[in-house]
Amino acid sequence: MNDFLDTIFLDNTVRSYVIVGLVILIVLLLRRIISKYLAGLIFKIVQKIWTDVDRKSFSDMVAQPLGFFLLVLVTIISLHKLTFPDILDVEVYKYTTKEIIHTAGTIVLIISFIWLLLRTIDFIALLLERKADLTPDQSDNQLVVFFKDFFKAGIAIIGILMVLRIGFNFSIGNLVTGLSIVTAAIALATRESLENLIASFIILFDKPFTLGDLVKVQHVTGTVEKIGLRSTRIRTDQKTFVTVPNKQMVDSILDNLTLRTQRKAEIRLEPALLTPAEILEKLIEEIKKILFRPQIEEASVFLND
Repeated sequence: MNDFLDTIFLDNTVRSYVIVGLVILIVLLLRRIISKYLAGLIFKIVQKIWTDVDRKSFSDMVAQPLGFFLLVLVTIISLHKLTFPDILDVEVYKYTTKEIIHTAGTIVLIISFIWLLLRTIDFIALLLERKADLTPDQSDNQLVVFFKDFFKAGIAIIGILMVLRIGFNFSIGNLVTGLSIVTAAIALATRESLENLIASFIILFDKPFTLGDLVKVQHVTGTVEKIGLRSTRIRTDQKTFVTVPNKQMVDSILDNLTLRTQRKAEIRLEPALLTPAEILEKLIEEIKKILFRPQIEEASVFLND
């Protein structure tokens, strides 16, 4: 048996293949248990900061990407212990097979780590949204959604740079220098997106409206449901979901109907011609009672045929 395990196959012993395969198989089968256990340890640390945190929500959002990250990490470390066979190390378009596999593994590891970070940001945002729901001010919810999208976009950009630098061994300095040459062209191509991004900051700090406000901009009237980095989502009275670029929300004349102090109401009464006089007199008395309420600032009554 030992002779068989010590047999050399593709520059490695059979024993090495068996050990590496068993390690990867064990992690693959137990990754859910391991990830939930590690998530539980992290949960105890998080619970010291946020005492009202929900363990199930934390486990559902973090355990899956954590388990995938551990599987990729253990697989890469285990395979690194093996000697890459010379017979398989062939050149494919100026790159060897070993370099291609190493680059692919690095990219998958970075992507799994970025996925874990994005899920962590989602969980932190979920906690902050629950706290913001306890306050009557909807601007807190608006801040949470805005910065969640902002940080997730930043993490995604960092992930792309890490893939270019670590995975493909690109020099970030040279890359930035090269990009500076085409900065003007990129700025022109993405001018509208940049304007919408700047407009989102104006909405955030100037607060012409917040989540839940009833607004009218151009020909759209509805309730603001989400304010993103690029656009604002409005639910109309027809229950349609309209996306308006943030630049239009800032540059256009916006009517925040929620902030109005009073509402103008026009009521037209058309009693029948055969209505008895006593009923009309009673109606007039009731109308006077309504018009003399302190909530009504100004009232006008017009009679016509």
